[in-house]
Amino acid sequence: MNLNLLDAFGRYGATPSNRVSGLSAIASDGAIVLKCSQQHFAHPSRGVLRYEDRLSREPQDSKGLALLGQHLALARDGTLPVRMVVAFSSDLKRSASCSYHVRPDLVGRVVQFDGDHFTVDFTRLQEVGRAAHPSGHR
Repeated sequence: MNLNLLDAFGRYGATPSNRVSGLSAIASDGAIVLKCSQQHFAHPSRGVLRYEDRLSREPQDSKGLALLGQHLALARDGTLPVRMVVAFSSDLKRSASCSYHVRPDLVGRVVQFDGDHFTVDFTRLQEVGRAAHPSGHR
């Protein structure tokens, strides 16, 4: 599903600070919504989709950069869930030509954030439930 940034964030009940270049927001359920670039994903283990990036990769004058740092710290310290909006583009240098996809079946948690480098591990919602309840029963 090809969405614009505003619509993609809206799928989680969130509004980015900038409708074209927003980096993060807080959703209506309290989760952090994170704009992710397709090239920063990896599969470190079965059932885990890892997103790893650096704040310093963004232009220092980016209005959403400080807000993204605050949101990552909130998610790390408050163990808030993270939802993803993935940017896809044939020209990775031009965000204006991006389309966005959401993955409502995945929920992430910030496993590392040092003020610049951050790592978010995403798992399927049912996997999160199993991890919290090893027997699979709730």
